[in-house]
Amino acid sequence: MNTSAISGDVTFLGIGAIGFPMATRLAARGYTVTAVDPSADQQTLARSVGLHAVPTLGEVPNLDTVVVMVATAEQLVEACTAPGRLFARMKPGSLCIVMSTVGPSVIEELAAKAADRGIDLLDAPVTGGVPRAESGTLTILTAGRPEVIERGRELVNALGTAHSCGAHPGQGQSFKLVNQLLCSVHLVAAAEALAFSESLGLDPDQVYRTVSAGAGASWMLLDRGPRMLIDDDNDVCTALDIFVKDSDLVARAAREAGFDAPLLTSAHETFQLAAELGFGRRDDSRVKAAYKHRQPRPSQTV
Repeated sequence: MNTSAISGDVTFLGIGAIGFPMATRLAARGYTVTAVDPSADQQTLARSVGLHAVPTLGEVPNLDTVVVMVATAEQLVEACTAPGRLFARMKPGSLCIVMSTVGPSVIEELAAKAADRGIDLLDAPVTGGVPRAESGTLTILTAGRPEVIERGRELVNALGTAHSCGAHPGQGQSFKLVNQLLCSVHLVAAAEALAFSESLGLDPDQVYRTVSAGAGASWMLLDRGPRMLIDDDNDVCTALDIFVKDSDLVARAAREAGFDAPLLTSAHETFQLAAELGFGRRDDSRVKAAYKHRQPRPSQTV
């Protein structure tokens, strides 16, 4: 077990919408960052701000400290365990910081495999979206042995505020699932409210300005509401498909725990409908478009 501080060389795997500003912040804090992403466009973007960028892990000679910010559990497992990938090349005593949202069971399995090879794995999913990634104010939900959390503290603090969620990898993911239940429901509720205002013949801009100052406001309404009121979403802060994936993770965890989550189920169905309508790669604020296609439920006597 290596308890030394992280050296200046960091490999950052996955420089998408949130990963890119995270990687640039690490570089700004003095780390030598090698960004790994298969997208030629993302590589060009990384190089434009002075990062070293490569398409594959095979082009990175030093994997002592790796930050992983891929989109799905499948991508994470392949990146870590496929022949010639991370766990096969990381030396004993190296550190893998997983900042993706993938669910607790995946992290538990990977942490066990990492430990077998003498690799420390820090479970550290993030929340806050692109704006907070850019400002370095992400909320980071860390879980792992105290000495592993301490070892990654300086790097994690460069990206936001860390909250210790337990001594076992996977507990950070569980905290993140609670967060994503709230985010999913609040995002869909904001879209539903603004769509409802239109059905009442109201000006949704005026409704947004009015209710966002009242008790019904939420962080999601304040952040996503302005984007819901316009059709131009060329700047995708968070793709809607991410919420399809995350709300599905929450739903599966709820089923496994024997917990009924009807609000989450409704939100997940709405994200799925929006994705089926072609909005999956667009900004998640486009979930509001689903309400133009939802069928009214049969009226019930209250």
